[in-house]
Amino acid sequence: MSVLPILTWPDPRLSQRCEPVVHAPGLTGVIADLFETMYAAQGRGLAAPQVGILQQFFVMDCGWKEGTPTPKVCINPTILKSSDETATRPEACLSLPGISADIIRPACISLQSYDLAGQKQLWQLDGFQATCAQHEFDHLQGLVTFDRLDPADRLQLEARYSAVTA
Repeated sequence: MSVLPILTWPDPRLSQRCEPVVHAPGLTGVIADLFETMYAAQGRGLAAPQVGILQQFFVMDCGWKEGTPTPKVCINPTILKSSDETATRPEACLSLPGISADIIRPACISLQSYDLAGQKQLWQLDGFQATCAQHEFDHLQGLVTFDRLDPADRLQLEARYSAVTA
């Protein structure tokens, strides 16, 4: 297993839509590397494009920092249903170090994905898990936190990010 370099914004690969995975079992080593990279960076989720792989998969583990690991592998994910109820939570991103923003998202989602064996998984997620999955799903669509903000807030946050990374 290896810790992979994490791309940071404005790397153009973070703005590209990813291609579906064709052969999930071939990802075993890459998935292990994604988990190792995510844990080493103190993250709770990491999407393939954040390490330069433009395919539709991500890993997440929302409970590990509290001592209750809940690792999930999501290959070719689809959000089947989103609640009308929303939640606003601060979101940080490993590709935007030093930046956090309050993002409004559906409070609950139904997420379908596949595991490494090609088996369909159906997740009913709420709370922080729903937020994390939606954040990682955004990466597969070529979206970063900045893309979820209104134009004025985006300009302000981009300026803060530029100051942090200068």
